[in-house]
Amino acid sequence: MDIRGKRVVVTGGSRGLGLGVVESLVERGAVVTAVARGPADLQAAERRLSIAVRVADINDPSAAGRILTDVKPDILILNAGTPPPMGRIDQISWDDFSANWNVDVRGTFGWTQAALRQPLAPGSRVLMTSSGAAVNGSVLSGGYGGAKKMVWLLAKYADLFSLRSGLKIRFQTIVPQQMVGGTGTGDRGSHAYATADGITQEQFLARFGPALSPRAFGDFVVDILTDERHDRGLAFGVKAATGLTVLEDAPA
Repeated sequence: MDIRGKRVVVTGGSRGLGLGVVESLVERGAVVTAVARGPADLQAAERRLSIAVRVADINDPSAAGRILTDVKPDILILNAGTPPPMGRIDQISWDDFSANWNVDVRGTFGWTQAALRQPLAPGSRVLMTSSGAAVNGSVLSGGYGGAKKMVWLLAKYADLFSLRSGLKIRFQTIVPQQMVGGTGTGDRGSHAYATADGITQEQFLARFGPALSPRAFGDFVVDILTDERHDRGLAFGVKAATGLTVLEDAPA
């Protein structure tokens, strides 16, 4: 897919990984609308990158429907989420344990339903951000790993429904396989694990090998969207040292 001139909506697009995605899309000529709750960060991105912005809570299904109706995106990037509350399994509360289910999964679910119900135009792409915790778990982040696995499964369920219904909308997921410093989730997680191991955050992040920046993550997202070799993959792992790897093929 050539993304020049394509309309793209990015949830959580005002900072962290989402902002890296927006930057990469803009450089490649896409017409981007960033969605987030915080107006200050959105306005800063709007001024710097000349993008459109919408202030909205990702867990508001009416906002999802309204924004998709107004923008009519060719590509939808579902990246918004909340940094996981960190704690030992014997100490964490249920509210903290379930936080990512109530934000990341709920938000992805609502936007996915909106994309299917409208529906988006045939040939549209929907890409969801999961996490390596969906594969290996994350012992100090409560329900985060399970929530991110559910995001992956939502992509699979929606892609299968689209295929069987003849909608011709592709749903895929990208799975960062290392913590990313300079992001809310990466900083919170690396601090907790580094503290538990008695090392610095820098030492902990170095265990993953070369650092993955938000902008580099954005470049990988654009690669998935533009390289026809990735058209039929469902889930893609990404790591700075190894690049993109196919973790699961799309439903047949």
